[in-house]
Amino acid sequence: MSEQKKKTTIVLFSGEYDKAMAAYIIANGAAAYDHEVTIFHTFWGLNALRKEELVPVKKGFLENMFGRMMPRGADKMPLSNMNFAGMGPKMIKHVIKKHSAMTLPELIDLAKEQDVKLVACTMTMDLLGLHKDELVHGLDYAGVAAYLGDAEKGNVNLFI
Repeated sequence: MSEQKKKTTIVLFSGEYDKAMAAYIIANGAAAYDHEVTIFHTFWGLNALRKEELVPVKKGFLENMFGRMMPRGADKMPLSNMNFAGMGPKMIKHVIKKHSAMTLPELIDLAKEQDVKLVACTMTMDLLGLHKDELVHGLDYAGVAAYLGDAEKGNVNLFI
């Protein structure tokens, strides 16, 4: 009888660089230990999946305002502490580079290479007016029921 793969699920709710980075470090570590990993991106966590370039899509006024106020892409996310009007992310990225650590965009790419299942919450996309065209390629799109299906079988379930 073969041993079943362990499953790790992570809800990424935060839109902050350091918290998203922690989620992806854990996800990549679990994938390296041969876990099936799912990251369910909801609310501000969806910003990690936004394309950096402006994608012209037709939106209503409120959806357009959300799109303008939210950071466009993983590299533009603020820090949870010591953001210092945008200087904090520059400082942490300098430290990351100095220590030859991986940046958040690199961790996201590694997660894709390791077949981590990246899920964009469709309900949140509807609420915030985000379109699939505005998000990076290689994602799954699902609601909370799909996440719960993965989490129910999970050995490790995290909310970040």
